Amino acid sequence: MAGDSESRTEKASPKKRRDERKKGNIYKSQDVINALSILAVFITLKKLVPFVYKKMSEIMYDYFTSIQTVPEITKEKGLLILRDCFFALFLMAGPVMLVTLVVGVLATGAQTKFLFSKDSLKPKLSKLSPLKGIKKIISIRSVVELLKSIIKALIIGLVIFQSYKSIASNTVKLMSMDIFNSAVFVLQSVYGLVMKLSMAFVAIAVFDYLYQWWEYERGIKMSKQEVKEEYKQTEGDPLIRSRIRDTQRKMSQQRMMQQVPSADVIVRNPTHFAIALKYDIDSNSAPIVVAKGQDHLALRIIEEAEKHDIPMMEDKPLARTLYSEVELGREIPPQYYTAIAEVLAWVYSLKKES
Repeated sequence: MAGDSESRTEKASPKKRRDERKKGNIYKSQDVINALSILAVFITLKKLVPFVYKKMSEIMYDYFTSIQTVPEITKEKGLLILRDCFFALFLMAGPVMLVTLVVGVLATGAQTKFLFSKDSLKPKLSKLSPLKGIKKIISIRSVVELLKSIIKALIIGLVIFQSYKSIASNTVKLMSMDIFNSAVFVLQSVYGLVMKLSMAFVAIAVFDYLYQWWEYERGIKMSKQEVKEEYKQTEGDPLIRSRIRDTQRKMSQQRMMQQVPSADVIVRNPTHFAIALKYDIDSNSAPIVVAKGQDHLALRIIEEAEKHDIPMMEDKPLARTLYSEVELGREIPPQYYTAIAEVLAWVYSLKKES
């Protein structure tokens, strides 16, 4: 395993990342979800305290006063009281549960980009392997998780101890307070402690998220051989691509050679370059290059032109220029009209003589 990890030195390619994402292999920090959920819950609780206090006061007042007027509690009356209690409990706890659910979903979705992978839901026999289970227990990841748990426990213990010292010095004041103010003091102290713990959880979550990202990037690294294999899969084997290009080039040359018999003239140099020109005064504003070639291909064009008695003019500068500057199937640029006109005039004079 050490040798395999050492050989994986290349960053994961975009295709590798997409494949891993399809498998459901992504990084996310559970500490981020827990920290944000705890923070959101206690902020919600602080906002709900006046409502909860008022609701509980109303319930207790209603039922304690009604005891004096009710001679006995029947089954129907008991069910009614139970229903009212459950409804009140839902009103008080419902917002907290809803906030917890929403924050949990959003915190998870923000990290995973709301990924839903079917592959992660498929049953795998490898997950039931006792050997793999033992490897997970004694793996580096389990050691890291243990260290993280110890560090979190130490930080939480330190925050609680510091808060306890601050609260303990003010507990004497409770003796001179009434019940309401005492409850407010206790709640404020608990809320302050919880907020400090939440901030500690958020700090831990940030470091855990960075660690999860680092571990994920390290885990999906590729070896040089894997990069080569992926390139072959996506771009194709270089040998096969070379053969495909050769086949395409041959087919293109065959199509081009089929156009040579329709040419009006061949401009040559004398065997290194050959350009076949065609001019249809009704459909073209200037002559077009129907075929061109160099060396071996130039000889083929010349041989094909000789078979069909196509006039050939030797003009080295013009042939070289047309070969390098005019694409196949394109019209001659205006700067060469004069030179081409002379060639066409020579061709027409030959046809007139014949």
